[in-house]
Amino acid sequence: METHKGEKGMIAPDLLAILCCPETKEGLSVLPNEIVERLNQRIGKGEIKNKAGEIVTDLLDGGLLRQDRQIVYAVRDQIPIMLIEEGIVVEANDLISL
Repeated sequence: METHKGEKGMIAPDLLAILCCPETKEGLSVLPNEIVERLNQRIGKGEIKNKAGEIVTDLLDGGLLRQDRQIVYAVRDQIPIMLIEEGIVVEANDLISL
């Protein structure tokens, strides 16, 4: 599995090809770094909640955006966190540059 060395938020292309949302089975795409940074700023302010309604406190190394653009699954140390309740609820403003 080849990733970009030193980039903790990267996902190997062959892994991304087989991943889907565990809730809706929709496809996922890699979240651009600028969006990850924007979400991390909001996480730092305690403004982001997950599907379980809990405030997200751990910063993202990267993210996988669900096809409907409603949920982001965190990537930490090149591992996607694919638990439904851990999905991060995003707003249209979070994704403005996409």
